[in-house]
Amino acid sequence: MSTEPRTVTLATADHGNVTVPEPSWCAGHAHHDPETLRVDLIHAGPAVDLVHRGRTLLSAELVQSPHAGPASPYLGGRTPGVSVYPLGQTLDPTGLYCLAADLDRYADQLRDLADQLAAALGGGQ
Repeated sequence: MSTEPRTVTLATADHGNVTVPEPSWCAGHAHHDPETLRVDLIHAGPAVDLVHRGRTLLSAELVQSPHAGPASPYLGGRTPGVSVYPLGQTLDPTGLYCLAADLDRYADQLRDLADQLAAALGGGQ
């Protein structure tokens, strides 16, 4: 087993082939576009999807952009984060815990609505 860090070499439109360390959680770069700029290179882990009746409502994945410039809040950067779609933000651990808490509260509200609907329908479902 190699003790060398994993690396990946990716073609870019502005810097040619660029070799970057590849985190163990990265799912690979099968869909890499060689016209990508170096600053836009991104590592992404496997997506975690919330699917209901065949439609993806939320998707989240661990991401890191090793050559990103100074990051704007919630847009990702050199520090790994979790990108959440369709929220369109990359969250740190605190932000991700806050989102999970909001989803817990929302799930409770959905259950309350289901109870109200069941009562309105005379107890049937």
